[in-house]
Amino acid sequence: MNDVLEGLERYMNPGLARTYRFMGLHSAEDTAAGAVVVDADGVEYLDCAGGYGVFIQGYRHPRILRAAHEQLDRMPLSSRVLVSPQQVELAQQLAELTPGDLTYSFFCNSGTEAVEAALKIARGSTGRATIISTVGAFHGKTYGSLSVSGRELYQAPFQPLLPDVIHVPYGDLEALGSMMSENVAGVIVEPIQGEGGVIVPPDGYLAGVRRLCDRYGAAFIADEVQTGMGRTGTLFAVDHEGVVPDLLCLAKALGGGVVPIGAVVGRPWVWKLFEENPLIHTSTFGGNPLACRVASEALAVTVDEDLPGRARALGQSFMSELKTLQERHPDLLTDVRGRGLMIGLECRNAGVGGMIMAELFQRHVLAVYTLNNERVIRMIPPLVIEPSQLEQVLDALAQSLEAVEPVKDELL
Repeated sequence: MNDVLEGLERYMNPGLARTYRFMGLHSAEDTAAGAVVVDADGVEYLDCAGGYGVFIQGYRHPRILRAAHEQLDRMPLSSRVLVSPQQVELAQQLAELTPGDLTYSFFCNSGTEAVEAALKIARGSTGRATIISTVGAFHGKTYGSLSVSGRELYQAPFQPLLPDVIHVPYGDLEALGSMMSENVAGVIVEPIQGEGGVIVPPDGYLAGVRRLCDRYGAAFIADEVQTGMGRTGTLFAVDHEGVVPDLLCLAKALGGGVVPIGAVVGRPWVWKLFEENPLIHTSTFGGNPLACRVASEALAVTVDEDLPGRARALGQSFMSELKTLQERHPDLLTDVRGRGLMIGLECRNAGVGGMIMAELFQRHVLAVYTLNNERVIRMIPPLVIEPSQLEQVLDALAQSLEAVEPVKDELL
């Protein structure tokens, strides 16, 4: 691993290499299956970071791998001239599985690209400029996505960002309503804020956003890049409130842990933009045959194996046990929250969180904090994780908390 870290430091990102060393991460990944990552020395790690939400179907799911191999042997990339049947098949699946009259899909390569597309479609279809987002949001790090994200740390070096963007407190319908007007093109919201610290909004919040968008003729953009594909206990997190957004952004687990792909699924009224100019927004690699075939199989696996139901059942018992640990260590953990297998452990401060994660690494459990709230450790394992493996995670966390207790006064 030292050679790999030296290469990372010399050729890629010196600061990241220092972070790896500080956290005690001296192992290089080699292979993986299910919910287990194996390093170059053959040591197994239980993955509760889940590739920041990518590995919902687990690493190297046999059905998804088989689909990838079959398409790789036929046609990995598109001519971009003839129609791609794999692209059409995936679009049809999404139309059938997404809520309400979400019908049309645009394919790209990542979550931030999906958000960029949604912002453009919202502005183009309404003829308006203003976008409303939320404090603490995370929608990506490309220019437009960064502009509607909610942490100055990532934004400050790149100012000025996209104009006509307003941020309101997350979960606060009154604040949102006070900013709504006939100038608002769209409101972009995560059904649960992921990088903000796994923040679950009050009941009725998404329905309230929907009502306000209807009242003012704005597009409701649901960013489900992290919450989609069953993570929260329903196929899409908006399903918890029976809400139909105008634009639904997907990525991460849509690629089945094998191939990057992003998508925006839209209702007919916002898609009229493409009737006037079908090439108004395109992507050379977006929706390539390999990615679409893999995504189709990833969707099928998610539904066939009822991964949303699995997230619901496992998440309920896992969160209950995590709350018990929090009650035992109130000076270290101040909250446990989430939905399904999207769970956040809020620590007393970032130093406590860092120590707990370092202890988890030593016990071969992978976890990461949330990018906009460094006090929160996220637990978002693959939905195929076994109950016995979650028990191992709980044991490792219990031991980690016990190890941190004697030095907590130095950290608080």
